[in-house]
Amino acid sequence: MKKHRNVVNERDIESAEASHGERFGYRRKSLGAATGGEKLEASIYEVPPEKKAWPRHYHLANEEAIYILEGEGTLRIGAAEIPVLKGDFDTLPAGEEGAHHLVNTSEANLTYLRFSTMDAPDVMVYPDSDKLGVFGGAAPGGPKEKRTFSKFLAASPEVEYFDGEE
Repeated sequence: MKKHRNVVNERDIESAEASHGERFGYRRKSLGAATGGEKLEASIYEVPPEKKAWPRHYHLANEEAIYILEGEGTLRIGAAEIPVLKGDFDTLPAGEEGAHHLVNTSEANLTYLRFSTMDAPDVMVYPDSDKLGVFGGAAPGGPKEKRTFSKFLAASPEVEYFDGEE
């Protein structure tokens, strides 16, 4: 029996894998993209021991939330570091107070469901590395083929509004 186009089972979605160096790595299944979601994204992340999926960041336009399915880790949000485990639900508000990353601090994989609003344009700020990500057309995590602008830039040096204009 064929399901409705807005219904998908996670076992029918291929995982995408990414890693960088010794600190970052994950496997992801994008549920929202598989069902045509445009304003709300949900993805299942599986993060190996001692790794995190992303550098610490916050969004200026989008909220995120995480629900821990398996394993345990440490969520850094703002200045706090909070142990999280199966069954914990964490909201990550837009803005500096929501700066976050989640590290797998266990010896087993950490699996979580990540939700995100999908407002574009969006700016992501990376306070630990002093950079910005700017996205237009599709929010981070959204369909790259719809993205009209995507840049990662150093947050400094800053320029004045009319610099380079005649």
